[in-house]
Amino acid sequence: MTRAILIFAAAFAAGIASGPAAAQAGSYPAKAIRFIVPFAPGGSADTIGRLLALEMAKSLAQPMLVDNRPGGGGTIGVDAVAKAAPDGYTIGIAATGALAINVTLMKLAYDPLKDLAPVSKLADIPMVIVAYSGSGIDSVKDLIARAKAKPGSLAYGTTGIGSAMHLSGEILKVITGVELVHIGYKGSAPAVMDVVAGQIPIAIVDLTSALPHVRSGRIKALATLGAQRTVTAPDLPTMAEAGVPGFDAVGWFGIVAPGGTPRDAIGKLNGEINRIMRLPDIREKSLAVGAEPATGTAEEFGVLIAAEIPKWGQAVRASGAKAN
Repeated sequence: MTRAILIFAAAFAAGIASGPAAAQAGSYPAKAIRFIVPFAPGGSADTIGRLLALEMAKSLAQPMLVDNRPGGGGTIGVDAVAKAAPDGYTIGIAATGALAINVTLMKLAYDPLKDLAPVSKLADIPMVIVAYSGSGIDSVKDLIARAKAKPGSLAYGTTGIGSAMHLSGEILKVITGVELVHIGYKGSAPAVMDVVAGQIPIAIVDLTSALPHVRSGRIKALATLGAQRTVTAPDLPTMAEAGVPGFDAVGWFGIVAPGGTPRDAIGKLNGEINRIMRLPDIREKSLAVGAEPATGTAEEFGVLIAAEIPKWGQAVRASGAKAN
């Protein structure tokens, strides 16, 4: 792996079912682990993955080969995980897109529910609806009223077609019956800056990108999109609190392994990941890159993936989005 970066870290391997290469109790891991990151270096998932690798080196005393494989909305790297041997020595990070959205958006070479084994959820990426300070839209109720008064006249910016932000707008349209015009950007930052400048009235972006401008009063945060208030900005209302009951849209990422990876490996790695993500230093560094630590059992992560596929699939179909 010419692109792999050797970090002295631990084994991230996993699996839900025991297989022919089952790890021996007490001996796992016995060699280096390949850790596939399906994003370019520097992003939140890559940053947290490397923090995990360094911490796991201390407790499991095995090197980890961090292999960045960006592209395809995260699906290229996840496909490499799915095709690896289920022996406990390959795992990877996977996000909402690769595990839940792209199942409907594009034709995948893997089945997230059959070809991958969930290991642990790592973090949530909260999203927020923001409005231009001079738009006269000061609440979600204002947004809905404006959109209903002039159907199709209100535009919202996001990080692009098929993104969680775009599809969250589609969920809002389905729930409330409003008509909104989508404008895709190459990231949250340019969408936020166009709201600041009044070029577009509203945007749905990640909370971290918007928060400095919200705090300065340059834009107004109408609501965060999850069912619960966020750790990062607990003063902001949820969509339900803002008048749209049942709205729940949060980006997330976690650790997966090839389907059939041994149970012993999954259990050991899940325990280590949960411990590490609760460390104050790791928590602080995760929050700094917009990721709110959110772990749990492997089974709980599997239930989340299974539930998210039809939810985001409905939004993809409603939007008519097609993969580029």
